[in-house]
Amino acid sequence: MRIILAGTGRTLYYLCRTFISKGWRVSMINPRAEECRELAQRLKAVVVHGALADPILLEETGALGADAFLAVSSSDADNLVSCQLAALRFGIPRVLALVNDPDNEDVFRRLGVEAFCPTPTIAGLVEQRSALDGITNLVPVAGGAVNITELELPAGAPATEQPLGRLELPEESLVACLVREGRLILPAGTVEPRPGDRLIVVTLPANHGRVLSALLGPER
Repeated sequence: MRIILAGTGRTLYYLCRTFISKGWRVSMINPRAEECRELAQRLKAVVVHGALADPILLEETGALGADAFLAVSSSDADNLVSCQLAALRFGIPRVLALVNDPDNEDVFRRLGVEAFCPTPTIAGLVEQRSALDGITNLVPVAGGAVNITELELPAGAPATEQPLGRLELPEESLVACLVREGRLILPAGTVEPRPGDRLIVVTLPANHGRVLSALLGPER
């Protein structure tokens, strides 16, 4: 598999190292000459110095035969234009762009560029982990559209006072499983959770707080 990475900084270095370790052939475009020299010395990859959205440089890095293109610079504009070139001019089948400003994410998608923005996910993780006791894992999946949360039920939590089937959870939420003393229990409606049980809960970001309140109590 061949991938082209376009960007700057340590993120570019670590991505390149990771792909090389997986057996990928990696080429890079970096506008910073000093970083290019360092990357060329430390990694077994093709390193090209120049503008990310330069079609000549893209061709020199093997864009015509690449399987994937990933733009991870600090400039959303450069990431967008370089991804459009990679997809439309060179026909690279998988193109992905880093979006630094969350306000730009929808623009990328409307222009046909698959994008990922880590800012909302990181902010949500920090906010929810710092505010909620008993949560040991909060994992956004499907591009942040769904949360999978593991939580421990404290004594007196609403979820410990009645069978799961009687809990009034918001729509589009689900208790996927219950773990008690290391044993997995399927969450049938008659199952009554106990203090110390761990629940694996699937929610949307929009209803995450309401689901936790229904299970743990409004103070959560």
